[in-house]
Amino acid sequence: MKMSGLLFFLISFTVMKIHPIHTGNFKLDGGAMFGVVPKQLWSRTNPADEKNLCTWAMRCLLIEDGDRLTLVDTGIGDKQSDKFFSHYHLHGENTMDKGLADAGFCRDDITDVFLTHLHFDHVGGAVQRRGDLLVPAFDKATFWSNERHWTWATDPNPREKASFLKENIMPLQESGQLRFIDTGLGEQRIKTELGFDCFVVNGHTEAQMCPILEVNGETHVYMADLLPSVGHIPLPFVMGYDTRPLVTISEKSTILEEAATKGYRLILEHDALNESCVLQQTDKGPRLLEALPLNR
Repeated sequence: MKMSGLLFFLISFTVMKIHPIHTGNFKLDGGAMFGVVPKQLWSRTNPADEKNLCTWAMRCLLIEDGDRLTLVDTGIGDKQSDKFFSHYHLHGENTMDKGLADAGFCRDDITDVFLTHLHFDHVGGAVQRRGDLLVPAFDKATFWSNERHWTWATDPNPREKASFLKENIMPLQESGQLRFIDTGLGEQRIKTELGFDCFVVNGHTEAQMCPILEVNGETHVYMADLLPSVGHIPLPFVMGYDTRPLVTISEKSTILEEAATKGYRLILEHDALNESCVLQQTDKGPRLLEALPLNR
């Protein structure tokens, strides 16, 4: 086989690889994270401190796929004021740069940034402050959102206004590095230009996107805020932050049933202890079968 043919063969059969990128922990009120669920129930998996705050991760995901290196979500970033960060009690040794370095990469290696949605703990790290300017934190990357969610975020409703910060969002558009994925007309599963499908869900916020990845013969789904932690697996356990909680329950029912039946690995963005989990079907609905490190 000629070298050019061999090279084409190797590229064509490049195996997708994924890496968890830990960007640090923060704290949020346990009641807000579980809505109407009594503390006696949610504290079994997510114990609270004396202020009723629980620790949550900001676990992004790095996808190696051929010549494309895609970062899914960016954490909270570091450009906000001390007063802003004081509300969220950031802690831990992990940062975006450390996480990328642990995976063998740096910011300039990132070709694409896929934003599940534009709440500050998911998009804050996409923009950084350089002197007096706010600019994309990944100079060579294309940033991906979708038009439905972008419109929702840039003209926010009163309930979500505090989560959609202009300084996290508008510099992406102003840079010319922003592109939109076509989410179709109500389809729950769509194809993207990035080589993977995603679920589009509307309970937490309008048109949140959850990537579906085929890795070593196993289906992985990055759950974003559809399933923040293993503590949220029971269908009624939804966040008080969700704009349409009944829609979240319906979406969880469909996707978790599919995951339990087909053995999907669910990647957890906010679970401080568990990187991923596998579900099983029970007479009470989908329940945890196993929580495990992502690359095991």
